[in-house]
Amino acid sequence: MALTIKSAQTTSIWEQPKLDVLGMAKDAQRAIPLHVDWLNYHGALYACRHWHYTGTIPASKTIKIGVWEKGRFIGCVIFSRGSNPSIGRPFGLKQTEVCELTRIALRKHTTPVSKLISLALKMLVRKSPNLKLVISYADMGQGHLGIVYQAANWKYLGVSSSHQYILGNKKIHPRTMSERCKRQGMGLREYMNTSKLDYKIVRGLSLHKYVYPLVTSQIDAIEPLALSYPKN
Repeated sequence: MALTIKSAQTTSIWEQPKLDVLGMAKDAQRAIPLHVDWLNYHGALYACRHWHYTGTIPASKTIKIGVWEKGRFIGCVIFSRGSNPSIGRPFGLKQTEVCELTRIALRKHTTPVSKLISLALKMLVRKSPNLKLVISYADMGQGHLGIVYQAANWKYLGVSSSHQYILGNKKIHPRTMSERCKRQGMGLREYMNTSKLDYKIVRGLSLHKYVYPLVTSQIDAIEPLALSYPKN
């Protein structure tokens, strides 16, 4: 399969990409079966609103990688730093050495998702060689097992507990809520009260946790922790 991958630029990993194509690409690109490239905020937001169950883009700083098949925009893969300052602690890593794969927002497509994840990881590593580990979660509440991560040979570390905020009739991820509070300079309760909407916290959510080591040291450290993949 013919494929093009945008080469990494020597700029900050969290810089906003400059691509702004949502429809058909240039005529020369229509002959390319698969194309991956940096994507800007608006393109990623469009994909998440239309093709991801959350309907939102992560609030933290992100890396957004767009995907095209025969010049047609089919969605994106998004990595973010997350708001948890101790995300790397269980692995002996700094926060800057770990990131999360937080969105896979795709319309109907032909390329296996595991292949798209692999290509996105290659672009991520080229642009940020200091990263050592990528984490992702499959939401059990949505019936997700993380099959795409299993197909891409990620390591499974079991089930993690989480919670969720509901503001009005809208579900908000804890990371998103944390970023909103920070931007407003408010605590959680103050932010909730100023919104003038009913809110509640739903606890006891369960997530399947997957990790992908990017360096040999992490492969050796995580291998003893890996569990058998969950099945239907």
